[in-house]
This record gives sequence, C-alpha cells and structure tokens, in this order.
Amino acid sequence: MELDRFKITALPLREKLMNISLRMLGEKADAEDVVQEALLKLWHIRDKLNGYNSVEALAVMVAKNLALDKLKARRPVVEAADLWMLDSGEKSPAEWLEQQDAVACIRTLIKQLPSLQQTIIRMKDVEGYELHEIAEITGSRIEAVRTNLSRARKKIREQFIALNQSGT
Repeated sequence: MELDRFKITALPLREKLMNISLRMLGEKADAEDVVQEALLKLWHIRDKLNGYNSVEALAVMVAKNLALDKLKARRPVVEAADLWMLDSGEKSPAEWLEQQDAVACIRTLIKQLPSLQQTIIRMKDVEGYELHEIAEITGSRIEAVRTNLSRARKKIREQFIALNQSGT
C-alpha cells in the first residue's frame, strides 16, 4: 500500500481510535500515544492491509490492545505489607487474595481462547460494548458474535471449574 492509499484508508480512523483509546484510558496524552503507536503499527504492515476484510476493525483491535497494555503497565503493585492495611470492612485479606487469584486465572484462560473469541469477550465483558457494536468493529454478523461470546464464556467457565476442582 502506497502512502497516498494509506492516508485515505488509515488516517481517517484517527478520530475513532482516539475516542476508543480515550474512553479506555481516561487521559488524553496516553490516548494520543496509543493512536500514534497503532497508526505506526499499521504503517509497518501496510503491504498486508489489502488482505484484511476491514482495516478499521484491525486498527480498532490494535488500538485496544495497546490501550490494554498501557492499563496493565499502570496497575499498581500491591506489596504484602499493604495487605494488612486493608480495611474495607467487607473482605479479609485472604478473601481479597482469593478474588485476585480468580481474576488472574480468568485472564489467563481468556488469553488461551482463539483471538476472535478473546477480542469479543474483552469488548463485551470488559469494555462494555453492545453486540451490534462488536459486530460492526469486527466485521462479523451479530449472530456470529453472540455464538463466539457464548462459546468463549462456556469454555472459560468449564476450565475455571475444572481448575478449582483439581485444586490448582
């Protein structure tokens, strides 16, 4: 893909990518960084872009993954000494740790799903997108999104239960 074609195809997506990144990150500077990096990644694979059904869906997925990476990097590390200072009144440190372990386990299980199912479950259950929005972004039919979401949730539920029953 030549520069002129890239400008016509990818650069108009800048505003949409900015809105998505800003909604996920909440900070304009970080969102701008994500958009720049997403467009740069698209530029590096510009020769392969014609092979995609939807450059927009690809760009959105790249931006979302970059934003998620930025959110992971921001997450504060909880020191063991800080756990003793928890005073929520509702959960003990042991309960809190158990919940964090469950969340980490589910994230690991999501990473093991096929990439389309990963994307759909993150968009629906983490980012709160509606099915029709996910279908539009991924270039899929709503029925396909619903089926993939159902299969992903079922697989995660089954694997999570199996892991908890085996004691790991």
